Amino acid sequence: MQKTNRVSGEKAPELNIPLWIDKTGKKLNKPILLADFPGAFIVLFCFQSWCRGCHLKGFPSLQRMTNALKGNDKVVFLAIQTVFEGRDINTAEKLIEMQKKYNLEIPFGQDDGDASTNNISDIMFNYRTGGTPWFIFIDKNRNIVFSDFHLNVENAIEFLENYKP
Repeated sequence: MQKTNRVSGEKAPELNIPLWIDKTGKKLNKPILLADFPGAFIVLFCFQSWCRGCHLKGFPSLQRMTNALKGNDKVVFLAIQTVFEGRDINTAEKLIEMQKKYNLEIPFGQDDGDASTNNISDIMFNYRTGGTPWFIFIDKNRNIVFSDFHLNVENAIEFLENYKP
């Protein structure tokens, strides 16, 4: 049986990503968890550094959202490199490169997965995403309210600007 994407209303699994850099590119001493942001709306952006669609559509969409919501402490953005192929290219070293290239002052994580996920990204395995770029929106109650490749950025910004915890 083929896994399907998680859908609106399902609980978001906790993150299991050991390697993170902060908004300035400094390696964090402990993993970031959803539980670190009580009451916040969380936007996860999943990418691979070699993904053409990530550079053409995903990162520009993320930039527009983070710029529009700068200073809004009700919304948290996290970028995660979800590795499922190209391990020799989609490396942790690319996190700082992508962060700087797109001037994104948000945390970035490296999700290589492990034996429990058949060595594919934990996010891809547990959230049942379909590749990159991929956006996941998680509300304050840790319910998934959006999980898809296609994102209407204008609608997303309007939704996030009007979000009330």
